[in-house]
Amino acid sequence: MPDVTVRPVRSAADRKAFLDFPYGLYAGERHFVPPLRMDQKNVLDPTKNPFFEHGAVERFLAERGGEVVGRIAAIENGQHLTKYADGNGFFGFFDVVEDYAVAEALLDAAAGWLRERGLTGVRGPTNPTMNDVAGLLVGGFDRPPSILLPYNFPYYEGFLERWGFARAMTMWAFYVHEAYINKDRMERGAQIVQRRNPGITVRSLDPKQFDEDVAAAMRIYNRAWAENWGHVPYTEPEALHLAKEMKPVIEEDLFLFAELDGEPIAFAASLPNLNQALKHLPRGRLASLGLPKVLGTWKLGGVYEIRMALMGVLPEHRNLGLDALLIHHTIVNGQRDGYQAAELSWVLDVNKPLINALEKLGCTRDKEYAMFEASL
Repeated sequence: MPDVTVRPVRSAADRKAFLDFPYGLYAGERHFVPPLRMDQKNVLDPTKNPFFEHGAVERFLAERGGEVVGRIAAIENGQHLTKYADGNGFFGFFDVVEDYAVAEALLDAAAGWLRERGLTGVRGPTNPTMNDVAGLLVGGFDRPPSILLPYNFPYYEGFLERWGFARAMTMWAFYVHEAYINKDRMERGAQIVQRRNPGITVRSLDPKQFDEDVAAAMRIYNRAWAENWGHVPYTEPEALHLAKEMKPVIEEDLFLFAELDGEPIAFAASLPNLNQALKHLPRGRLASLGLPKVLGTWKLGGVYEIRMALMGVLPEHRNLGLDALLIHHTIVNGQRDGYQAAELSWVLDVNKPLINALEKLGCTRDKEYAMFEASL
């Protein structure tokens, strides 16, 4: 068998090969949802992704006998290093055939690039940050992922551990169908929160002040998550970029704020699970026939799930039950709009209060994700 060679991405042909590889690797895997190719291209474009204002990425391709058999990106995240000063770099965009020799060569290449930049540890996968598609799927391979969550083969975990990675954090995706949610408990909880806090109101995102509302949500998020494991704050350009990217798929009644005397103090942002429509696209190409199919599937009921992707409560207003209040309003609004089920993800394994609350509402642990780290 020919030797494995690993080389950095340099040419336009290399960039295309890096982009193309996962679509071929997962062809025939029925639970894989091909991400939009344009999104994948843009996230690695320094002219379009504000991550590159503070971060750097080096991409690598693995080849054997002239055929691409794997890819990886080594990532330096300036925001992470500014906050933690822990010497950690990252890896992401990791896809590989079922051959440890290929995985080892790719991980060695990424580790070497990080060492050259003076970094002493590596964590991942992040594509390219914790605020993007992040984590490795380690449980729940028999179901497709929700929007903006990864899917990978089960053998990836063993490859990482064999190289020297250990699990750094476990994250859960919770799922609930309207037929199984504990509606009485949810409604009673929301009523108690409102009764104890009469100055609190819940409102939907205002499309007339879209940018301002998204900026307010990001300010809450950065403060609410500041002490959470692995959190890296959004920069202002990143927040504006996120707003622009997400605007076409945001439904106002699924993006909620809790306000105290008119000031936002908590938010919950949910998205239609468009993966239920994107799975119909051939190799992630949103061609002339692709867009009508996606929109038609969405609007005609083929998208029946939502994903609560972000939630935050300002630290000084915790323990008021605002998370339960926002979950209640999200589910009520989603049902009114025709959605039948919700995924809340992901939730850090150390967040026991939220996990307990979700389980009491009837939510079940549907998928398990993990972050891995190793010393260099």
